Amino acid sequence: MHSLKLWLDRSLAAQAVMIFAIGTGLTALFRQGSHPLVWVVQGAFYTAVSVGFLAVQRRRAGRVTGKDPRGVADLTRRIRHREVPSDPDEQEAMRRLVADQLRKLERAGRWLPYWLGFMGLVVVGMLVLGAISGSLVFPAIFTVAVAAFCYAIFRMRRHTLALYRHMRSALEDPS
Repeated sequence: MHSLKLWLDRSLAAQAVMIFAIGTGLTALFRQGSHPLVWVVQGAFYTAVSVGFLAVQRRRAGRVTGKDPRGVADLTRRIRHREVPSDPDEQEAMRRLVADQLRKLERAGRWLPYWLGFMGLVVVGMLVLGAISGSLVFPAIFTVAVAAFCYAIFRMRRHTLALYRHMRSALEDPS
């Protein structure tokens, strides 16, 4: 299992295969009346878009750190496991990556109240439409799902910020 996780972490092709399988499966699940060729084409489209985003992110992180994509993947794995490299060059690359990721998270945090307001408007709109139509079951389920989604986003964001702040202080501490 460890080697599979490492392979998925480092290989863009492995990630593409996984995205294709999940995208095709979800398309098949939600579009059961369609031809299987439609499932495959939509899975390929989702894969192409996702791999495009991943490639751009990896290239940007590579420019920030001065490392190749495999080196960036290794640095992010070390960050997730809170490992500080002993090599000064790797420490400097990790320091730049952590600073860049923290900057991106803090910049994105400015938009969080607007995102929450938008999600609140969507929930209120669904509840109003449910009240008008006379059925509040789906809007209530939708409200709970949106609240759970927002809570999960907050938890992931808080965990990620704590992780990067810990790594920043660990990289600055010489001991």
